[in-house]
Amino acid sequence: MPDIEDDAPDLSESPWAEKLAEAPVVRGRPKSERTKVSTTIRLDADVLERFRKDGPGWQSRINDALREWLTKH
Repeated sequence: MPDIEDDAPDLSESPWAEKLAEAPVVRGRPKSERTKVSTTIRLDADVLERFRKDGPGWQSRINDALREWLTKH
């Protein structure tokens, strides 16, 4: 294997170490203005299957469908 020189800076040396030490640590996604409430709900299997069929985000789609229904009633 050929000897390849690494051109990335050494982050443990100055000024990088100081910059990294001063940087705020931000974890997770930002807090939403409208937080969700965890709940348990029983749905017919065919309803759940239909929402899951479209892939990830099925819980949000159920939430959107319920919200739309509420605006009509």
